[in-house]
Formats: sequence, C-alpha cells, structure tokens
Amino acid sequence: MNTIEQLLPRLPTGATWEPASEGESGDAVFRRSDGAAFAKVSLGAGAVSLDEERHRTEWLAPYGIGSARVLDWRVTTEGACLVTTALPGVPASDLQATELLRAWPSMAQRLRALHEIPSGECPFARPLSVMFDRAADVVARGAVNPEFLDPDQQDVPPPLLLERLHTDLPRRLAQEKQDLVVCHGDACLPNFLVDPQTLRCTGLIDVGRLGTADRYVDLSLLLGNARDSWRDAQDARTAHALLFTQLGIDAPDDGRLDFYLRLDPLTWG
Repeated sequence: MNTIEQLLPRLPTGATWEPASEGESGDAVFRRSDGAAFAKVSLGAGAVSLDEERHRTEWLAPYGIGSARVLDWRVTTEGACLVTTALPGVPASDLQATELLRAWPSMAQRLRALHEIPSGECPFARPLSVMFDRAADVVARGAVNPEFLDPDQQDVPPPLLLERLHTDLPRRLAQEKQDLVVCHGDACLPNFLVDPQTLRCTGLIDVGRLGTADRYVDLSLLLGNARDSWRDAQDARTAHALLFTQLGIDAPDDGRLDFYLRLDPLTWG
C-alpha cells in the first residue's frame, strides 16, 4: 500500500475509492464508487494548501450557496487527505457552447450570491498586494507555467509581463479598496457544477483560494476561462453582457478584467 492509499479513509464493504483526476496543484483526487464523496490527497508541502482549503470549505458551507461539506480530514507527517461531500451536476467545462450559454445566467447568479456574503464575516483574505508578491516570487523562481499564459504572452519573458502589471498596480489597489467582496479565487469553468438536464448551476467547488478580494478577480477568470468554449465572437459578447447584467454592473471595467486575467497565470507555481 502506497502513501496515498494509506491516507485514504476506509470505506464500508462494497465501496471503493476510484481515481478521478489530478488538479493543477498536483493533488490526487478520488471519487467514492457510490458517488457520495470526493477525497483529495496532497503529499509533502502541499498539505498546507489542502488544510487552507479545508478551513475555507468548512466556513462557506453554512451559507447555502451550493458548496461541499467536510466529511473527514486526515494528516500525517507525509501528507493530508480531505474528504468532502459530492455535489450534483457536471463541470461547466463539460458543456457545449449552446448549453453553456443557457447555464451562464445561473452561474453568474451563483457567483453573485458568493460576492454578496458580507465581506466582514470572511476570515480569509487574498489581497492584491499578497497575490502580486506571490507572482513576483513565482517569476523570480522561473516557475511560471507557459501553458497558463495567453498565446500572445507565451513568447514574452515573465519578468516583462510582471513589469507591465506593476505599472498598473497602484490604480488596481485603489479600486480593490472600494470593491472588496468574498471571492472564489479560482472561478474557472471546472469549478462551477451544472445540472445537465435543467442547465442550472448547482454549486461551486474547490475553494482553496477563497478570500476577500476585488470582485474582478472572479469575473476575469470566468470570462477568460470560457473563451475557448464559445463558437464565435458573438457567443463571447453575449456571455460578457449576460454576466454583467446578472451582477447588476452597468459599466464593466474591461481594464480591470484584463489586469487580473494577466496576473493570475503568474501566481501559480
């Protein structure tokens, strides 16, 4: 039995843990064979991040916005295992463009519900200053994953990408103070679950980056991550308009969208 198997909790007779996926963090993810739960296993230093996800999952669950509950937590000197309830639905990333457009308003409503949780009640913060410092560290270590960058950025040296963002940093810091909400922090399509029959959003998963931040952190990632799902530019314009209509934002700030979309890939590594 390997280390990962040792960290997985025992199950009733007849139930098994089945490999589900491996996230960008490198965590091993398992689905219970009866569909009731998921287990995420992280080894070494990654156990610290998994513990942060556990605390955020526990905090968010009572708000009733459709998020998982913690069922079990195990930690050893070698790693950790987080077991959470399985939520109904399929990842929005599995939908075809026409289906995604139908699901899109309810996804926006789910995000709005998260953002409307009083920010003062949230014990977690992911301020721009901290995220920018994280990006600076990733860039300094040469750890930027070029696959996370937009195609027009992949041939640009990461230090130059960071320098361009730094020029705009004071303005974005000022905006953050005026528009601080509880953000998901990784609001990409795989983290929105959708009922494949009704095409209504059923919930949000993977809240390890949840914390108070500028709401455009989430808006930029959702729009940016969905770009490859659309059939054409008209689909993209429709999604942009639907999102901001559902959020009650009359004048979207495309400059803020672009800033956060370009910062996020530099913070992973």
